[in-house]
Amino acid sequence: MVKPAIPYSRQWVDDDDVEAVAQVLRSDYLTTGPAVPAFEEDLERATRARHAVAISSGTAALHAAYAAVGVGPGNEVITSPLTFAATANAALYLGARPVFVDIEADTGNIDAAAVEAAITPRTRAVVAVDFAGLPADYDALRAIATRHGISLVADAAHSLGATYNERPVGGLADATILSFHPVKAITTGEGGAVLTNDDAVADFVRTFRTHGIVRSPARLRRSDGPWHHEMQTLGFNYRLTDFQAALGSSQLRKLAQFISRRREIAGFYDRALSGVSGIRLPVRRSGAESAWHLYVLRVSDPSRRRPFFNALREHGLGVQVHYIPVYHHPFYEDLGYVRGLCPRAEDYSASAVSIPLYPALTEQQVTRVVEVVALAAQKVLT
Repeated sequence: MVKPAIPYSRQWVDDDDVEAVAQVLRSDYLTTGPAVPAFEEDLERATRARHAVAISSGTAALHAAYAAVGVGPGNEVITSPLTFAATANAALYLGARPVFVDIEADTGNIDAAAVEAAITPRTRAVVAVDFAGLPADYDALRAIATRHGISLVADAAHSLGATYNERPVGGLADATILSFHPVKAITTGEGGAVLTNDDAVADFVRTFRTHGIVRSPARLRRSDGPWHHEMQTLGFNYRLTDFQAALGSSQLRKLAQFISRRREIAGFYDRALSGVSGIRLPVRRSGAESAWHLYVLRVSDPSRRRPFFNALREHGLGVQVHYIPVYHHPFYEDLGYVRGLCPRAEDYSASAVSIPLYPALTEQQVTRVVEVVALAAQKVLT
């Protein structure tokens, strides 16, 4: 496969980041040292969440967050199919059943009315996915969760740096998960976090990420000496290393710069592509400021999406499709999920093409993206 001249996304790592990691590599602690709690404190300041618990990946964060709010065998977890598979998979890890509901046709975010209609006595949590970086309708979802006595979880893998009614993403749900994969707002290589304002949720996740082992004297059931520790629940090795945490803290210092640049590029695309026939541009929502993790074009005629996609690739753009509906994957089909379950999500997926958007894009590259999209649309879509 030929490497695209302009990928759809990539990390921005500078000399400050390299030096932050090098300092840890020269220290006594590569893991379970001081850099992890320092990174957690930085995340708390950045998101205004009471607690941030760093963890080994966004998927691990989902697993831990679902467990922390009580998801277990026989439960149902309501979520969107327009997401990466991990959002649903983490429910399966705990013996629960993902229940997919449809999206808002314009934003790609979960439809609150569809959530309400899907609640049953087995529902334990609703998981909103901030698609492409735009926060979901958290006021509506919070009202539903409170009314039915269920938990609200935010899959904010796309939306670190976004705001909802002037509140930063991080404290809008009972538990919020972040991902620090290289294409996300900041990176630790791999990594994630669970954010929460709930002390019990935070305590659970801290224990869950370390094999379920407790060392605090106040929580021990017995003590045979200063070495004593206890495994009190079934946990996992989901720890983040200190050198990853050091990279994360260094990256967080540039978060405002990264998000500002993403918004600048998105605004340029809006202006430059607004008159191009055959495509629809992403929408904006009053009261919500997107982090612009993705810039998703939608082809007016889905039957032309594939040749349009191929034309963009042939001209060096590393475009992608976000996402194949989760229940279209063979694994989920084998579980009995059928196509047609969420028609708006399927329509969105069938027409979507994500074009390059990341802070390190140069002005020349941004201009090139616009030129290629306009040319391909003229040749293929009109």
